[in-house]
Amino acid sequence: MAHLLGGENLTVSFATRTVLDGVTLGLEDGDRIGMVGRNGDGKSTLMRLLALRSTPDSGRVTKRGDVTVGYLDQGDVLDGDLTVGAAIVGDRADHEWAANAKIREVMGGLVGDVDWHANVHALSGGQKRRVALAKLLIEDHDVIMLDEPTNHLDVEGVAWLARHLKTRWRANQGAFLVVTHDRWFLDEVCNYTWEVHDAMVDMFDGGYAAYVLARAERDRMAAVVEGKRQQLVKKELAWLRRGAPARTAKPKFRIEAANDLIADVPDPRDSVALSKMATARLGKDVLDLENVTLDFEGGQSGQKLFDNITLRLAPGERLGLVGVNGAGKSTLLKLLNGEIQPTSGKVKRGKTVVTAVLTQDVKELDDVSDLRVIEVIEREKRSFSVGGKEFTAGQLVEQLGFTKEKQWTPVSDLSGGERRRLQLLRLLVGEPNVLMLDEPTNDLDTDTLAAVEDVLDGWPGTLVVVSHDRYLLERVTDNQMALLGDGKLRGLPGGVDQYLELREAALASGAVGGGSGAPTSASGSSSPAAAPSGASEAEKREARKDLNRIDRQLGKIAQQEEKLHAQMAAKSESGDFDALGELNTKLRELLDEKEGLELEWLEAAEILGE
Repeated sequence: MAHLLGGENLTVSFATRTVLDGVTLGLEDGDRIGMVGRNGDGKSTLMRLLALRSTPDSGRVTKRGDVTVGYLDQGDVLDGDLTVGAAIVGDRADHEWAANAKIREVMGGLVGDVDWHANVHALSGGQKRRVALAKLLIEDHDVIMLDEPTNHLDVEGVAWLARHLKTRWRANQGAFLVVTHDRWFLDEVCNYTWEVHDAMVDMFDGGYAAYVLARAERDRMAAVVEGKRQQLVKKELAWLRRGAPARTAKPKFRIEAANDLIADVPDPRDSVALSKMATARLGKDVLDLENVTLDFEGGQSGQKLFDNITLRLAPGERLGLVGVNGAGKSTLLKLLNGEIQPTSGKVKRGKTVVTAVLTQDVKELDDVSDLRVIEVIEREKRSFSVGGKEFTAGQLVEQLGFTKEKQWTPVSDLSGGERRRLQLLRLLVGEPNVLMLDEPTNDLDTDTLAAVEDVLDGWPGTLVVVSHDRYLLERVTDNQMALLGDGKLRGLPGGVDQYLELREAALASGAVGGGSGAPTSASGSSSPAAAPSGASEAEKREARKDLNRIDRQLGKIAQQEEKLHAQMAAKSESGDFDALGELNTKLRELLDEKEGLELEWLEAAEILGE
């Protein structure tokens, strides 16, 4: 493979701290590289050096003479006075760029719902990010460097970007380097992983999952990493090996070594024990939305954000919410938390419910900005229990990445990721029994995300997570639901993959608007535009009946499946292998029935445009 660019003996220091110390590396044709590491360890610094946007204290960066490099910074680099069209294509004539299929594909994937004539300064942060990304991707660069490109992108946008990068060049052409905390994205698009830590860079074959495995083995054999971090890596590895409903394509890289490493690792969550603890703390009733309708704020008569939705949260339930931008995910959390009232319908709240909400901003810390990290937590409580273990405030703070020295840092001096961690900690020490997280992965690096997930594994309350991070949703929630922008709330037995299939079907039929903050018609499945052409009202009524019937059947099958697993475990312990074989046959039949019902569900949903 041809060499494109590289750095030799790169060293960068800030004040008394060395961020990079004698780093040598390079990019070649066909490299698809993901860069991971703790916040502040130098990922963005290294990318800026390789993109020739800054210079090292010592060492040099070289590139082949004809190589062009495209670079997306984390900051806002667009001229706010330009229109969206001028910001992306400049002064090119419409016929010039519109005739290019690649440019049309980028436009449709990123800015199809953005007003072409609007000024950039009038756009939201997410829209500005997508415009900047579109401007970069329409150019013919040999190397593309993206610093946190998935920030402000919803699940659908992240999936589109992954598809684009995988098909942009032939396998042995071009290269890209990406910094992101989105672990699904890293697994989907990368064939190498660079870990930036302790002023050096370690290189691994494969995406995030392969990196976790290789790092666990390296740490085990070298015996140089403290026990806490190694246990987190092993636990993450256990989940990767065990799998999740919407995550079946795992790398086969050194799987036998993985089995040895995780042989003594317990399940990430003891669902039965957590359910019992949650029931004891919560009682039978948690939060229910019954036939809730909510009008758009300031919208015209008949515009509905939610149209007759029903949601029942059980003790210990772990629910993930996905949806298009503007579909009402954050508003749904406000409804559950009692911050707003529905236009019609009921919101029922259990007598013992104590809620806590992690919002998308960190303004909640403004009132304690003059305190130190440990003081903020100790002011709430000095000791508490997580997962059946007693922790002091200092121990829990350290578990989420605040070293003993960092614990005495004033809140006003914390970085964005550190403020996010402290915000979550402050909520947890208040001992809520219903925790709602709105985009909790913002500003967190992969190591911190693993630590947060470890804390949530042992948390016994009801959990609701809104996130575009597929990896997080599959890791910490047991079931997912979707808001597609038509006012309805739908279950996703097939996880995030099923959500993307529904969105593709809806967009292909023109049934549902694209979201991204633009209100769509929320008349639901009763609207003629909400179903594919040719579907009669009678067919739609029958489809709605089928969806309700299938949802009930899938619920019963889930209970039967759980019982069969328990019976099989008992027969295995007693050595009754004949009975175990019969139970296994029943389980296979049950799973076949479940698969058939899920296909029926999808067919009915397509009739309704869902």
